[in-house]
Amino acid sequence: MNRFSHICVLAASTLLVVSQLDAAVLTLNVVDDATGQPIASRVYLQANSGEWHFFEAPGAQRYEKQNWNNKNSVEYHTCLLPGPATVELPSGIYHLTVERGKEYFPATDRIEVGDTAAEVTIRLKRWINMAKCGYFSGEMHLHRTLEELNTVVLAEDLNVAFPLTYWETRAGAPPSSGNKNIGGEIPDELITIDPTHVVWPRNTEYEIFTVGEKRHTLGALFLLNHKSVLQRGVPPWGPIAEQARDEGAFFDMDKLAWPFSATLPVTVPGAMYELSNNHVWRTEFGFRQWTTPAAPYLQPPFGGTQGNERDWLLYTLGMYYTLLNSGEKVMPIAGTANGVHPVPAGFSRVYVKLDGEFSYEKWLEGLRAGRSFVTTGPMLFAKLNHQDAGSTVELPSESVLRLSFTVVSEQPVTFCELIYNGIPKVTLMGRNSKKLPDGSFEMQVEIPVQLAESGWVALRVWENRPDGRFRFAHTAPWWIDVEGSTLALRPEEKEYLIDRVQDEIDRSQDVLGEEALAEYHAALESWKSRDVRPDASNSQLRSASDAALRDWLNNMVTYHRFTPAEVQKVLGLSSEEQAAALKRLSIDGDQKAEFSEERLTVLPYPGGRHPRTGFLDGALDPQRDTKFSVFLPWDRPEFDPAGSRSYVVVDLPEAIFTNLGLTYLAHTHVPTIWSEADTALPQLEWNVTDTGLEMERILPNGIRFGATVTPGADVVDMDLWLTNGTKDPLTNMRVQNCIMLQGAKGFHDQTNSNKVLQAPFVAVHDESGDYWMITAWTPNHRAWANPPCPCMHSDPVFPDCPPGETVHARGKLWFYRGTDIEAKLKSLSVE
Repeated sequence: MNRFSHICVLAASTLLVVSQLDAAVLTLNVVDDATGQPIASRVYLQANSGEWHFFEAPGAQRYEKQNWNNKNSVEYHTCLLPGPATVELPSGIYHLTVERGKEYFPATDRIEVGDTAAEVTIRLKRWINMAKCGYFSGEMHLHRTLEELNTVVLAEDLNVAFPLTYWETRAGAPPSSGNKNIGGEIPDELITIDPTHVVWPRNTEYEIFTVGEKRHTLGALFLLNHKSVLQRGVPPWGPIAEQARDEGAFFDMDKLAWPFSATLPVTVPGAMYELSNNHVWRTEFGFRQWTTPAAPYLQPPFGGTQGNERDWLLYTLGMYYTLLNSGEKVMPIAGTANGVHPVPAGFSRVYVKLDGEFSYEKWLEGLRAGRSFVTTGPMLFAKLNHQDAGSTVELPSESVLRLSFTVVSEQPVTFCELIYNGIPKVTLMGRNSKKLPDGSFEMQVEIPVQLAESGWVALRVWENRPDGRFRFAHTAPWWIDVEGSTLALRPEEKEYLIDRVQDEIDRSQDVLGEEALAEYHAALESWKSRDVRPDASNSQLRSASDAALRDWLNNMVTYHRFTPAEVQKVLGLSSEEQAAALKRLSIDGDQKAEFSEERLTVLPYPGGRHPRTGFLDGALDPQRDTKFSVFLPWDRPEFDPAGSRSYVVVDLPEAIFTNLGLTYLAHTHVPTIWSEADTALPQLEWNVTDTGLEMERILPNGIRFGATVTPGADVVDMDLWLTNGTKDPLTNMRVQNCIMLQGAKGFHDQTNSNKVLQAPFVAVHDESGDYWMITAWTPNHRAWANPPCPCMHSDPVFPDCPPGETVHARGKLWFYRGTDIEAKLKSLSVE
């Protein structure tokens, strides 16, 4: 039998040809590219026909999972120990992918199999060695047997694993007889696979779906690192948590989307939280529906119970930020539910920083202290004032701190955000990422950060992938203690936590026992007692008439579906005052907005809700006259958050540059010629006309500019003009006009992979690729898009303008349903 070997390098596409017979044995060797030594790995092998195949070897662990919601969400692989593995294959073309944890580049190969045995060696190339950096990984949500983990933790290079060997889904039933236990003898001591890979075997998941004979979902809590076999059922949760805590256990709240989960921070203080959980996968996202509505103040996911992968993650992170704002010191962790879901073990993991050599005890200590970050890809090394995450920074007053961090990633970082009390305070684009000799990318940053209030900060990093997916990393918080300042919830956060617990009390009143309900009531009282931030609302109502109040309330409540807290930020009215005004003016807050099929709905944007998801440091001090909303024409559920249609916010103009400098800016984060002269511009309003909207502004130096907005059935026409009221020519004039996509559900992902940039056109599509928004301006300067916002720009230029004369730029915003975007762009004209 003839044998030959083929060496495959990173991302190889070499063809391996073998002479023809009915079948052949393929032998696979996986080695470290630098050392040539065999290493454990995870291997995918798929035929051109779509059929999956699995290698065999001593200790090989075959994994086959398909999601029940999304049949395209599959995870079919084999985890292998170091050494050769074989598979018998019919003749044909096969696609091989080999991976190992997070620290190696994937390797791919295309193989043609005939009838002769062949041997292929895959050389995996490491792009970072986290152990040498002093970081060791772990994950908290595994449903694998102890025997399987002997291979899996090595194949995934997962240093610490917590298999949920005890798993109970019935209220009141003890885990010792759990209905989903893995079975077998579970030791009460650490399992050491090698000096840096260990398994703690005794961990329990309570995931309650039934109470007695009644289907009544509560949710999940994991008790990790306990020593005894737990003999008590739940609820109540407090007694078993105290027993496990006495044994050295820590607690994982899993997902705060579970119905009862808003009670857990009070009932089980000190519980940790998965920033990346079992709905975050290597394969397609599967869970677009969740069990409880997201908080309305999280935009996205728009207060609903459905969304895409990024919506789910922003919901997950937003709930974490709410808990931190409440004063709970919740440490971040990660889990996958590998063994149940189509996801590799450790796809989401937490890295913990250690001093010196690895030990399980030191790793737990670092985890509890927050010297950690969670990741699905990028590696994040950060210090604030030379202190690791998890530290407390004490400040006598408002101070400037030094933030320094390095991100190393498999692909370039898209942007980084410093989160301060739940809000992105600083956004840094990944443009300065440099490619390292090993093929990875590194971004190094050192910046000053001014902090005026007590609270917390954390760093998160986004690595957008070309296919529209993303990977991210997120540090544990640093706690900021500013003398004379205290951390407190925002009013809308407190209201949400109270409502969540009250809803659960109402839902469970006739189902749960007195002890369980007592825990719920204790949680309710705890949230009610939490401090809130002082009301910073400042009425932007610029007319005291009932007609103006009616217009703005109708705009905000009926069309934009603002929460009372958002309305208060604009009108300065309390919730009670708003309710009274709605009643007096005969506005039904629950009434669905009416839209015409003959003309797109355009409305002045009221402010109060930031129209961006990220880049919030590009501050809005709203020059409200420049911003208007265009509501999508498609009456479809996927574009329909909170009972109204999605919308984009157009900033027209966002900025005007001339030979004089930055002559106008709708924000406050960049100096203009007026801010440098300490000259404030008055706040104006759009004028609503029979044909649309119009506005005009006169600057202190006599320059006048304005815009008209005219909606049609599927296009909005825009005209921007400028009159030179100075005595000198205006030259080198260019304009930024911004279309902000945060409020356009389905179009709102923080990526450019859903956009087409062909100046003067910029187009963005929804997830299906069937619905498009297209904009263009002429004369055109450039077409571009900004993922963090997210937004898109077709920015015009003005011709040079002598004194007394007027120049124009014209633009359009089209709405298109179809798949041939190239043909559509060729058919369009801005004129």
